[in-house]
Amino acid sequence: MDPCIVTPGQQQTLDLEHLNLKFDAAHPKSILTWCLETIPTGLIQSTAFGASGMVILDLLYRDLNPDPGIPVLFLDTLHHFPETLQLAENAKAHYGLDLHVFRPQGVESRAAFAEKYGEQLWQKDIEQFHQLTKVEPLQRGLQMLNVSSWITGRRRDQSSTRAKMPIFEGDRQGRLKINPLANWTYKEVWNYLVGNQVLYNPLYDQGYASIGDEPITTTTNHGEEERAGRWRGMARTECGMHA
Repeated sequence: MDPCIVTPGQQQTLDLEHLNLKFDAAHPKSILTWCLETIPTGLIQSTAFGASGMVILDLLYRDLNPDPGIPVLFLDTLHHFPETLQLAENAKAHYGLDLHVFRPQGVESRAAFAEKYGEQLWQKDIEQFHQLTKVEPLQRGLQMLNVSSWITGRRRDQSSTRAKMPIFEGDRQGRLKINPLANWTYKEVWNYLVGNQVLYNPLYDQGYASIGDEPITTTTNHGEEERAGRWRGMARTECGMHA
């Protein structure tokens, strides 16, 4: 039978194998519908307003239109491209999002971050940089929002390290993590965005296939993995949020 919801910080027995078998070939809308029907409280979407995240936002707010709306958690690392921050504001206004923004503790600007932790921390200690800008703010946000289950925009075809990612999984704190687009391709994402005239980051039109922090994101060359422009020249493929 389908599992009950997970309460924050409490690991319950979830039949994840059953859920993943049931929904592996399902449309993301069906997965999101299950979430809305099965998880009445503690459900959020975590997004950086990338292409996949915008598909989920559109399915939730234009198509399924839950009432009350699902809270949206956004990590303002203080190092985003201006285009990303503008898209976050545009999406909030367009969909009427219940948007919750979390930043590194104790600083409100990139200049203040550099003053406190040193210039170009990402070059000196990428682990500390991500701990301060993403990992800690994410955990703080999940706790403050009393999250039991969270929706992400991750997909299997984004990189080799995500190739076997399930749709339903548990995180280290016992929350349920849902990846509705796990079985979608990059092409399917863009067919949806274009076909439904969904807002998206204009940097995609400039050769960026995946968009992260401005200082450590480059354009992507033909034939590279989608996330090849993230941490170029560094021996890493993830920031640590989904460890």
